[in-house]
Amino acid sequence: MDFKVGDSVLVIDEDLSGVITEIKGDSITIETKDGFFLDFNSVELMKNKTSQNFKRELFTHSTINEVISEKEKPSRRKQPTIKAKERYQPTMEVDLHIHHLVNSTKGMTNHDMLTLQLDTARRQLDFAIKKRIQKVVFIHGVGEGVLKIELDYLFGRYNNVKFYDANYQKYGLGATEVYIYQNVSPND
Repeated sequence: MDFKVGDSVLVIDEDLSGVITEIKGDSITIETKDGFFLDFNSVELMKNKTSQNFKRELFTHSTINEVISEKEKPSRRKQPTIKAKERYQPTMEVDLHIHHLVNSTKGMTNHDMLTLQLDTARRQLDFAIKKRIQKVVFIHGVGEGVLKIELDYLFGRYNNVKFYDANYQKYGLGATEVYIYQNVSPND
């Protein structure tokens, strides 16, 4: 690298900087901001790009009119990129865990809780059909599997849906995804 007396430099492996005061072959003497004179090999130094000279070089290549015209150019809006995986993700999730449906289960029997969960699932599925939402994930949890069996029975009564285990990586074994066919006439 070309160094000359007066260049502002940084020491590569140390937190030091300074100005070159003397050059003798590969040995360069710098003066630190504290007034110390230190000798380094030329390979241990690099020019300080934040020096005033660098700033002057950076800004002398443009006129004020070039800067203004660059700023006034309309910038192209970036479209948000949607990954292929996300494009096919379900658009609606319904968590049927009982603690998400009621504040307290005090005084509720297991039958009451199951009935509430199934009613919620039926209401949400009817809502999705009415609003033409194509995919719904019902999160039921693993447990003993009673809710899953009842959900399978409920979904089986609809002729315009198919259902299957939801994405294992995202939900584990405790969710069922329902795909709603949109072009089925209501008389079927």
